[in-house]
Amino acid sequence: MILPSLPVSQVEVVLCDCSARDAERVFACLRAHFESDRRPDDPPHESGTDRPTMWTGMYDTAAVPAGTGEQPEPLSSPVTVEVQGSPPAVRLLRAALEEAYAVHQVGAEAGDQEVQLQLRVKGREERG
Repeated sequence: MILPSLPVSQVEVVLCDCSARDAERVFACLRAHFESDRRPDDPPHESGTDRPTMWTGMYDTAAVPAGTGEQPEPLSSPVTVEVQGSPPAVRLLRAALEEAYAVHQVGAEAGDQEVQLQLRVKGREERG
């Protein structure tokens, strides 16, 4: 599968297998480190259907927002996080997640210019 190329500092993030509240917690963690198209006043919400819900966001790892200084809220359950972007940008985004949560890499695909990772993110106190 050939995917369109993102700007070198941009990372696309897709969250699934989680509640809207946990999705917002992950997005808030990332917004504390990078500028995003996800506004704090527009949190994820449940779709109200039986179909799985996925939430997406774009993060610019070269643009650091004025810091909130707030600690990320703990997750109620593990979250599947798929990230796509240039290897340096993906590394920066993953490092931001690792500051707040336990991060386990589940899968990876690498191309010439971009990498796509599937991560499982959970609270540091969770086991397994």
